[in-house]
Amino acid sequence: MNRISPETFDELCPSSMLPIRMQNKWAPLVMRLLGEGTQPFSELRRALPRTSPKELTRALRSLDRDGFITRDTDADYPGYRLTPLGQSLLAVLLDVYAWTAEHWDEIVDARERADRPEAGSPVNNVLTRNT
Repeated sequence: MNRISPETFDELCPSSMLPIRMQNKWAPLVMRLLGEGTQPFSELRRALPRTSPKELTRALRSLDRDGFITRDTDADYPGYRLTPLGQSLLAVLLDVYAWTAEHWDEIVDARERADRPEAGSPVNNVLTRNT
């Protein structure tokens, strides 16, 4: 078995630069929406009703900072669009989305099993015991 080098997780190592690490849960969804073309903030907001304007702005800034999107100020249709770098990452994300769709039932079943209290479990007995 190969050991992982301690330098692997230094501050400026490749693993710390992974784009999948997107610190904002909305960022991959924004990228997927922008895969359909340039969209103004209002359209992104409409497509993601569970996010606040502040959260969406944070996602857009993060994606812009990493070079995945740019704000297009073209007078005809201003908005945000994917950069070539963003388009290349979107291709990977679409594979992840496809994998998730293929394994959706397995993931849901695993989560339900993990969240279900086990009858007779010592932990469950302690947590549910009437005192």
